[in-house]
Amino acid sequence: MVDPLSGTVLLALAAIAAIGVAIIAIRIAIKLAIRVGIVAAIVLAALYATGFVGLPF
Repeated sequence: MVDPLSGTVLLALAAIAAIGVAIIAIRIAIKLAIRVGIVAAIVLAALYATGFVGLPF
């Protein structure tokens, strides 16, 4: 059986691990979003330069 003190310690360690995983996931998501945004900007610029997209700039 788990005594209350070790249960609290395990709960705290689980919370720290969850926060760590969330931070890493957010960092990966930000990097991926930046890359997707850069690719989208390049594709849009190429489409605009070739005349496929008529954006009024």
